[in-house]
Amino acid sequence: MLELIKEPWPWYIAGPLIGLTVPVLLILGNKSFGISSSLRHICAACIPANISFFKYDWKKELWNLFFVFGIFLGGIIASHYLINSTEISVNPKLKAELATYGITDFSNLVPTQLMNFASLLTLRGFITMVVGGFLVGFGTRYAGGCTSGHAIMGLSNMQWPSLVATICFMAGGFLMANVILPIILSL
Repeated sequence: MLELIKEPWPWYIAGPLIGLTVPVLLILGNKSFGISSSLRHICAACIPANISFFKYDWKKELWNLFFVFGIFLGGIIASHYLINSTEISVNPKLKAELATYGITDFSNLVPTQLMNFASLLTLRGFITMVVGGFLVGFGTRYAGGCTSGHAIMGLSNMQWPSLVATICFMAGGFLMANVILPIILSL
């Protein structure tokens, strides 16, 4: 059983399990699914500032904080007990392309040549980690939610803004992976 958990689950199992969170949350109390809103709840709980954006009853959303803590705790458990010691399976064509950028270590989910503290001090690392992180945060706030909130919850509820946001997320991802990332990696 442990070996089954360590392997990636196929889309026809993982997808429906993720999709079932929508009706379960709606049945359990008309709750909406999304991760980015939890940062707002954390800030509202921890920072007693006089900012109107954080003035609301965040205690109503306490379940969301437990959910995010569960994700964090699950990540720690998985990284310590469920780690697969074999090299990550990467398409040979992608490996060859990444090797031209100096990325050859596929022992982790994220290549160590790209994401580590030493590369943070390089232009390539600064752009991917700091600028990229800022743009993800800004885009999430500007779109009114993250990919999980819009693509899983919003589309399930047939919300037009979620369809527009999901299309923009996908287009941005394709543009980033195929046009912008090769330019950044060549720095």
